[in-house]
Amino acid sequence: MKNPFLKIILLVAALWLPLSVHAAKNILVFGDSLSAGYGIAVAESWPALLQQELARSHPAYRVVNASISGETAQGGRQRIAGALREHRPAVVIVELGANDGLRGYGVAGIEANLGRIIGEARAARAGVLLVGMRLPPNYGESYVTQFGQMYPKLAKKYRVRLLPFLFEGVAPQQFQADNLHPTKEAQPLLMRNVLKELEPLLR
Repeated sequence: MKNPFLKIILLVAALWLPLSVHAAKNILVFGDSLSAGYGIAVAESWPALLQQELARSHPAYRVVNASISGETAQGGRQRIAGALREHRPAVVIVELGANDGLRGYGVAGIEANLGRIIGEARAARAGVLLVGMRLPPNYGESYVTQFGQMYPKLAKKYRVRLLPFLFEGVAPQQFQADNLHPTKEAQPLLMRNVLKELEPLLR
């Protein structure tokens, strides 16, 4: 560029651009069908609603939803490195483990895989919000208890924020026919549950 005055004008203009234009900070939602919008329109899912809310309250952030229906903690462990490279998130919301539990996988293995996901996200200098789940009581008291204790244990070990239970406050009638996936009416509540624990990571 030969015109030095044009250089100065462009530089000043760039400095005055809003932060969101300079570089949006990605929030990577890394989950399963509970975050992928199973059974409902994707635009009605809690990650989409979170994007709408953050556009108003924290416009420097952008939600990237890399959730896959049927995903397990093991599958997530295999995908996390590529997702971190691609999206370079400032925050990772880890919502995995439910499918592992429903399939009766060993809790120690689930915990190890989630730990690897959290560890890689932390190594990439991303903040982490771990989203906890619970299993139906018919899986046996011992297994259900061990599974439920896994999320607080991981949060304490890796010093990350924890949403103890994604479905907190969701009424029985707000589930789809499979009794596993919340309806579109429940999505705003899920979004608020996540946002409550996410906000400290956005300050």
